[in-house]
Amino acid sequence: MRILVLGAYGLIGSHVAAHLHAAGYEVVGAGRDIDAAVRRMPHLRWVAADLAKLRQPEDWHRHLAGIHAVVNCAGALQASPRDDIAAVHVDGPLALYRACAGLGIRRVVHVSAASVAAGRPTAFNTTKQRMEELLKPLDLDWVILRPGLVLAPAAYGGTALLRGLAGFPWFIPTVHPERIAQVISVHDVTEAILRALSPPSPARISVDLLHEAPTRLAEIVTALRGWLGFPPAKVIAIPTRLAGLAAKAGDALAVLGWRPPIRSTTLAQLGMGVTGDGAACERAFGFRPASLSQMLAQSPSSVQERWFARLYFIKPLALLALVLFWLLSGLIGLATVPAAAAVLERAGWPAILAIGAVVAGSLVDIALGALAAFRRTAPTALKGMIAVSVLYLLGGTLARPDLWADPLGPLLKVVPGMVLALAALAVMDER
Repeated sequence: MRILVLGAYGLIGSHVAAHLHAAGYEVVGAGRDIDAAVRRMPHLRWVAADLAKLRQPEDWHRHLAGIHAVVNCAGALQASPRDDIAAVHVDGPLALYRACAGLGIRRVVHVSAASVAAGRPTAFNTTKQRMEELLKPLDLDWVILRPGLVLAPAAYGGTALLRGLAGFPWFIPTVHPERIAQVISVHDVTEAILRALSPPSPARISVDLLHEAPTRLAEIVTALRGWLGFPPAKVIAIPTRLAGLAAKAGDALAVLGWRPPIRSTTLAQLGMGVTGDGAACERAFGFRPASLSQMLAQSPSSVQERWFARLYFIKPLALLALVLFWLLSGLIGLATVPAAAAVLERAGWPAILAIGAVVAGSLVDIALGALAAFRRTAPTALKGMIAVSVLYLLGGTLARPDLWADPLGPLLKVVPGMVLALAALAVMDER
């Protein structure tokens, strides 16, 4: 049986694809950017499929050749230059499902979200609900799954944020710590999908996937901290106004192409809680989802999880420091051209050449700082920072070797900046 899995490299989709492959299914993974996925999961067949560009049923026909069932794990939290949330949640999937109906591919498993209901104002909820409504009248054997707060061995998005908060030193900052978030293991989500695909599975049903226990966010981050092996710490509620400012900053970063975990939709979703029918999974598929403690016990943490948690908030700080350092270095250089050029003139440079070198170097610094602020160009900018630093050290050594012994360390101080850029480059991956 050949199954098309949309979003097969995402948090849920990657586990679904692996689980189905292990169960003997032939899996075709689909996603917008599949290059890294092909390297990570070469045992799967991959097709590039951008939901924002596949909005008509006929657009999907070539991807559905030989397919027997479809599992849609694709999703986006909030609209951004990288994500058209209406296309990801409604337009693309609707065209796909209509194509399935026309081609006789009856079995469709659609992964939605718990707590999707009328009256919840975020675009995430309204688009998710709209797609559910549009799917139900189609002549398909559809199953809609609504997972709660999904916890997985991998860390991405909200899961990554929870680990970062759990690993925070001295205390655990948490927004809406008293809100209820019913959890579900990604392994239970994949098991439900496997059973939804296996005959005689029920069809044309909507199923909440979450553990029945109502768990407060404070309890979740505290449990994660213990799982990571860090000493107990007090949960401190982040003031709503401060959290709102952080969310607005996250929205601004999204415009630059980043995927910040704290955004307006994240805050709104947490504020509304994540709840549902905890008994629905057992009724529909015959098994009870694992509890939070059972999930953590089944997957002990290691040093890689502890490193990730500790570095989670250091990564954006490192990038911010580099952006500001290079921008300010360039601006200060332009503001003090005569003084900076005098250093080179004392080494024997002609005045015009010294001034030109200072101006050119300052403009390069500004360009690298600006490029590092954008997600798409940040890796190139970080490599450029390292290269320029090496050239600066070589040039400084040739022109003014005495600066190595200068008490202010103008050359020595370049080395930590190079290492910081190298460290930031090493942790640029988002998933």
